[in-house]
Amino acid sequence: MKKIILSISLVFSIISFSIAQTNIPKWKITDIEKYMNSGKEEVLVINFWATFCKPCVAEIPSFIEVTNKYKDQHVKLLLVSLDLPSFYPNKIADFARKHNFNTHIVWLDETNADYFCPKIDVKWSGSIPATLILNPKTGYRKFFEEEIEKDKFEAAVKEAMGK
Repeated sequence: MKKIILSISLVFSIISFSIAQTNIPKWKITDIEKYMNSGKEEVLVINFWATFCKPCVAEIPSFIEVTNKYKDQHVKLLLVSLDLPSFYPNKIADFARKHNFNTHIVWLDETNADYFCPKIDVKWSGSIPATLILNPKTGYRKFFEEEIEKDKFEAAVKEAMGK
C-alpha cells in the first residue's frame, strides 16, 4: 500500500513539475523592472538568453548550480527568454525541460531592443547572453554582456552578497 501511495505521489509530482515548466509567463520590460525593484533582501540574477544561443545555453547550468548553492542566502535566478514569438511558450518550455533548466523562466514580449535594453543597462547593445546581478538593498549592480564562466559568476554573486 505504501508503494502505491508513493508511486501516486511521484506521478503527481512529475505532472506538477511538467505543468509548472510549461507555464512560462509572458512579461513586458515593465514587469522586469518591477521584479528588479521587488527584492529588497535578495540578490537577483537576471539572465537574458535564447534557445538558439549556444553561449547562453552553455552558461545556464552553472548559473542554476551557483544560485541554488546560495538560495538560503536569498539569491534568486530569473531566466528571461528572448526567443521568437513562435517559440513561446511550447518550444521554450520543451527546451528548458530537456536541458533541466528548473528555475523561474519568463518570455520577454518586446520587439524594440532600443526601448528595453537601456532599461536593463544603458551600455547593453542587445547581444546575448547578457546578465544583470543586483542587490537592491546594497545598491550593488553589475552587468555582463558576455558568456560568464562559473568561477567569475560565483565571484560576482558573492560580491553582490557582500562577501
